[in-house]
Amino acid sequence: MKQYYQHLIQEWRARPLPHIVPRALDIANYLDPALRKIVTVTGFRRVGKTYLLLDYASHLGQKNCIYLNLEDERIPEKTESLTLFSDSLAELGIPENTVLLLDEIQNIPNWSKWARRMNETTKYQLILTGSSSELTYRKLPTELRGRSLNMQVNTLTFTDFINFKGKSLPDLPQQQILALLHEFLTFGGLPEIVLADEGRKYLLLAEYLKTFITRDIIERYHIRKEHTLGALIDLLINSTEFTASKLANTLESVDSDISRSTVQKYITYLQESFFLQSLLWHDASAKNRMQAPRKTYFVDSFFISSSSGFSNNTGRLMEQKVYEKLQSVLMNNPAYNLYYWRNQQRYEVDFVLREKERTIRLIQVSYIRQGGTIPEREVRNLALAAKHLNCKDLILVTWDMSGEHQLDGYHIRLVPLVEFLTVESIHI
Repeated sequence: MKQYYQHLIQEWRARPLPHIVPRALDIANYLDPALRKIVTVTGFRRVGKTYLLLDYASHLGQKNCIYLNLEDERIPEKTESLTLFSDSLAELGIPENTVLLLDEIQNIPNWSKWARRMNETTKYQLILTGSSSELTYRKLPTELRGRSLNMQVNTLTFTDFINFKGKSLPDLPQQQILALLHEFLTFGGLPEIVLADEGRKYLLLAEYLKTFITRDIIERYHIRKEHTLGALIDLLINSTEFTASKLANTLESVDSDISRSTVQKYITYLQESFFLQSLLWHDASAKNRMQAPRKTYFVDSFFISSSSGFSNNTGRLMEQKVYEKLQSVLMNNPAYNLYYWRNQQRYEVDFVLREKERTIRLIQVSYIRQGGTIPEREVRNLALAAKHLNCKDLILVTWDMSGEHQLDGYHIRLVPLVEFLTVESIHI
């Protein structure tokens, strides 16, 4: 096995790196030799974690780092594989200022204990990627807490999407920007799909979903009810909200043995693998928040648009992209929380942004075009929620209409979706 690692290292240093389109994300921002932290890079499959590693390697120089793909079928999925790898480094005289780039490390048992030992007893810098929340700060094994920094990789932002298209946003006419925005909503921001011809996009997405379900759910969690899992994913994609009880009732027609607890477990697996995300109802009672329906969002809008139920629902896709933007901004800001609001009369606001115990912004999303009419229900819902939550910062995200609107003494800003997606922070 040690000879095999020697071969892998030689192969790595001899092979040319692929052309990589740069993104706003940069692993170098998470590295500080003085801190001696392990960097964990997490996210859904195919969001570009590997290419971020390779991009970093191209800037660092291949002689200064070693890349290892732990999904290589030739590497046994056992702890000894990592031990032999580190032993091989010493025997081959690899200097300890080398950066080790280990891809999909969660496949190896006890990887975290090995990583801690390497971090404490050697000077190798570890950068680890994974398609599981086991590498995030919330689920990180005890032995690595306080010893790592997590970088979560999402799908492309709209700015990244424009760069992948070889274009510059300030140079584009409005109509072309909106055409690209529509493409971004429909086909999403998974890097390989963005670069693919339109005829291949659906094939790639189907393959991604199949691989994700097999490798990250069925095999990782030893799922036996594969048909039920597929039906559950289908239901979630074609729903704007869910409760585990209602999903279990619906799935009884597929598998009479399915229980609410099993459905809840499957949902947890989907969330821990970064595929599904959900939004809680805003309420002072934690019990009420947990029992109320949760709104459904996904790692990428293409999973929604490719399903028949939402193929032409631009408003739903806009809301998904606004959610993605908000999550990307808030994931490194633990003081902020995101909810949705709905009263007993079912008036609803899409997003409630809270800073600790204070509501700081309400955001509604609606497919409103320049020259069109603002639906009364959209601004009425914002005004009702603003009164209930004592909030004055109100935003209505539109397709391309900008301006202001007044209702019941509340000032509502109309922000075009392109503007919302391209600002740097939540302070729009």
